[in-house]
Amino acid sequence: MRTSITEGVKHLLIINVIMYAGMMLMGNNGELFMQWFALYFPQNELFQPWQVLTHMFMHSNVTFAHILFNMFALWMFGTAVEQIFGMRKFLIFYLLSGFGAATIQIAFLYFQFNSGLSALIDAGFSQTEILSTLANGEYNTRWATILGEDFNSFAGSYISPMVGASGAIMGVLVAFGMLFPESKLMLIFLPIPIKAKYFIPAIIGLDLFSAITGSSIFSPSNTAYMAHVGGALTGFLLMYFWKKNETDKYRWN
Repeated sequence: MRTSITEGVKHLLIINVIMYAGMMLMGNNGELFMQWFALYFPQNELFQPWQVLTHMFMHSNVTFAHILFNMFALWMFGTAVEQIFGMRKFLIFYLLSGFGAATIQIAFLYFQFNSGLSALIDAGFSQTEILSTLANGEYNTRWATILGEDFNSFAGSYISPMVGASGAIMGVLVAFGMLFPESKLMLIFLPIPIKAKYFIPAIIGLDLFSAITGSSIFSPSNTAYMAHVGGALTGFLLMYFWKKNETDKYRWN
């Protein structure tokens, strides 16, 4: 297996770096760039359909580590997967994994948001008032009293945009694990070699645990964990059905 960079991965890296540089050069900490290309909650007035695609090429303007680790993972795992798939199939797989990640994350945010919205409406607030307040980037202090620990997830669902290639890369990571199950991988914080067929399900399990409990283990607390799970699930389903179709083709031909 060659480790030199492949064409599809190279182009993805270039696009991500260009988007990051554009955001940092925009001024005002890239706020306008974020508003254009990050993925906002569909009920947020800043939401635009193209953000479902562009958010995959955006990264945090707070820390350089976000894009650094994602691009390293894209090169490390994506190159190996693209060598098996070819560029066209790899890019389709990558984008579909990213779309799947966004879909699952938005569905999860809808659940969080609507649960809080229903509680506030039951407490006597009108939906119009709630949405109008959030649209102005504000909130009513009484909401925190009513929602308790769920307040941050409620407000964050509406206000905080989603950025990053992590969802698509999780799909690639799953593909790598299914193609090279005996390869040994390590976490930076746990330098013990573990076979991919065990390592990757464990990472997905940790993401699912963090999404459900709100407890962050290795990633920052504002990580879109369900996007990771969604990208991994999409990658697994694509691998499963593509393999099944190839098996059926050879069986009937």
